[in-house]
Amino acid sequence: MIPEITPAQLKERLANGEPLQLIDVREPQEWDICHLGGTLIPMADLAKKAPALDASATTVVICHHGFRSAQALLFLQQRFGFTNVLNLKGGIHAWALQVDPTFPTY
Repeated sequence: MIPEITPAQLKERLANGEPLQLIDVREPQEWDICHLGGTLIPMADLAKKAPALDASATTVVICHHGFRSAQALLFLQQRFGFTNVLNLKGGIHAWALQVDPTFPTY
């Protein structure tokens, strides 16, 4: 089972100032439309950029609908030993629908 965080849970944790490592695995043109901050690492670049990330940090992986980020999460766990990584359930689109209706969608 993929460990997940809902958009509402993420909003609460961000509002509480929790130190979260946000990794967005979408493409740059998607990031340009909207993002939650963090670090943009497109899926194709994940293998070469993952070693620079903190594998022990609480990490939230983000994409458009939650599918690419789920794949990235498994990759980070299996290949790089990430132990505290969460998939944003429903992705950035769910964030717009459930947390911030003014957030741009595509």
